[in-house]
Amino acid sequence: MAQTFKRKGMSLGATLALSSSLLFTWSLLNRPVQAQSNSLSYTQLLEKIEAGEVKHVEIDPTKNRAQVKLEGSETEQEVVIFERNPELIEALKANKVGFGEQASADNRMVFSSVANLLLILLVVIGLMMIIKRSSQSAGNALNFGKSKAKFQMEAKTGVVFNDVAGVEEAKEELQEVVTFLKQPDRFTAIGAKIPRGVLLVGPPGTGKTLMAKAIAGEAGVPFFSISGSEFVEMFVGVGASRVRDLFKKAKENAPCLVFIDEIDAVGRQRGTGIGGGNDEREQTLNQLLTEMDGFEGNSGIIVIAATNRPDVLDQALLRPGRFDRQVMVDLPTYKGRLGILEVHARDKKVGADVSLEAIAQRTPGFSGADLANLLNEAAILTARRRKEAITPLEVNDAIDRITIGLTLNPLLDSKKKRLIAYHETGHALLMTLLKKSDPLNKVTIIPRSGGIGGFAQQVFNEDMIDSGLYSRAWLLNQITILLGGRAAEEEVFGYAEVTKGASGDIESVAKLAREMVTRYGMSDLGPLALESGNSEVFLGRDLMTRSEYSEEVATQIDRHVREIAVRCHEQARKLLRENRPLMDKLVDVLLDQETIEGDQFRKIVTDYQNSQPSSPVDLVKAGSA
Repeated sequence: MAQTFKRKGMSLGATLALSSSLLFTWSLLNRPVQAQSNSLSYTQLLEKIEAGEVKHVEIDPTKNRAQVKLEGSETEQEVVIFERNPELIEALKANKVGFGEQASADNRMVFSSVANLLLILLVVIGLMMIIKRSSQSAGNALNFGKSKAKFQMEAKTGVVFNDVAGVEEAKEELQEVVTFLKQPDRFTAIGAKIPRGVLLVGPPGTGKTLMAKAIAGEAGVPFFSISGSEFVEMFVGVGASRVRDLFKKAKENAPCLVFIDEIDAVGRQRGTGIGGGNDEREQTLNQLLTEMDGFEGNSGIIVIAATNRPDVLDQALLRPGRFDRQVMVDLPTYKGRLGILEVHARDKKVGADVSLEAIAQRTPGFSGADLANLLNEAAILTARRRKEAITPLEVNDAIDRITIGLTLNPLLDSKKKRLIAYHETGHALLMTLLKKSDPLNKVTIIPRSGGIGGFAQQVFNEDMIDSGLYSRAWLLNQITILLGGRAAEEEVFGYAEVTKGASGDIESVAKLAREMVTRYGMSDLGPLALESGNSEVFLGRDLMTRSEYSEEVATQIDRHVREIAVRCHEQARKLLRENRPLMDKLVDVLLDQETIEGDQFRKIVTDYQNSQPSSPVDLVKAGSA
């Protein structure tokens, strides 16, 4: 809009300023002039004329003013008169006073004309802008079905394979695609065909889009990038038109790469969901299927797509010939996390006492994005504390901030603080006493955002997490640990003083115990999978839930779930009751320090156990040995 006014010779601001100044000037010119000290009233003028004190009167009918020259005075005085003044004219004639009439220029007419012209000019400019916008909309309508893909003749993404760490297996498979583009004769000589498509599958934050940038940076061929959501529009047929236009451009620049990010936005299963499918999305998917492997080939075009929901994709999209390869970009292992940390630590000032190996060991289950965020948070904390380099303290605080939440002000010494200390010590003590449990990392009563009063944190076994092979003994120990906080409250404060602080723990216990019974076959019901994972209604699955077992089996499931929870709860109370003096000592230390690291906690437990006299049963066992 402002550009239109500039082409006309003035900007919108200048036009408005000019109109405002003109109207202001017009109002000043037409404002009644206040009576001054050298002016006369109309009545005084008539009186002075009758007294013969007036020498000459000059009348201005435009401004309704009269300039009066008195006898014996050289200065003129101004008098406000009426529009019609017959009595003034008669008095002047009767007393033989000289008078004249001289009309001044009427500025009001000039400014009124200017204001009217300015208004007309603004209306004309507004109409021109409306017409121009209408013409632009008509042009956009013609380009509505054009592809919005970003195109680079030589993709300079600034990312190569050396910048991607933690996904070595995926890099090896994708390296073959780059080699195929650079040296096709090496493969075609033995009859190998170039892959039509590569689907990158993995959880969010594992580096799927980063891998696509690395492929583009390594290959050095024309590169198209687009998001799956950019195909789908409100109007039916637009997405299919954009797919056709995208592959038409790609064929003109073959060999080339086409990267579709979040392909699940357009590639979901057809004919599913409540009320049937989505016509626009399904037509777009049909066109994509045809372009990738239809009646006409698309030789020289490699489609790379990324998604974290492969289960929702249409099966026709996943078959060989369309996406020949599905590359799993999974959460990084220890070596992968170490490599990712080394990449992101290049441009940060990290202290010599910071061990990237220790950070990698403490962060199982972290994705590449999580690790990048971890070092960034540590750098922010370092700058806030006015330090020159990142120290282990900032790293530990950053890990807690990401996994638990933002640190709040510590609680004052009160009953609530002591109750939280016993609750968290109950968790931490069971983590240390139970043999099949993962070791304690630290326990704290410093509150966190989200209503967290404190927490006891474990260091989980990475091999177990990666493989998912959790033993029955480990699961039962986890349930016992989760109930440790509630058990500590009951043992110390009594059942009447139990709080709802263990509500989240109890929900986790119910879920874990039910999965042991219904999915893992870890109960007296036998090795039966009585329940399956949750299915999505929007995919047309399990719209009406059906029972997978009889009412009698449902009753048995509830009984076994309750038995597991009750048995673990009793075990937790028994262990804490037997070690009550130790728990009290640990609570005192926790109230004093507010945080106890795992090594210090285990040392206190070991020293206490070594200081206790052996029971008669232990002495008998020792003598028999």
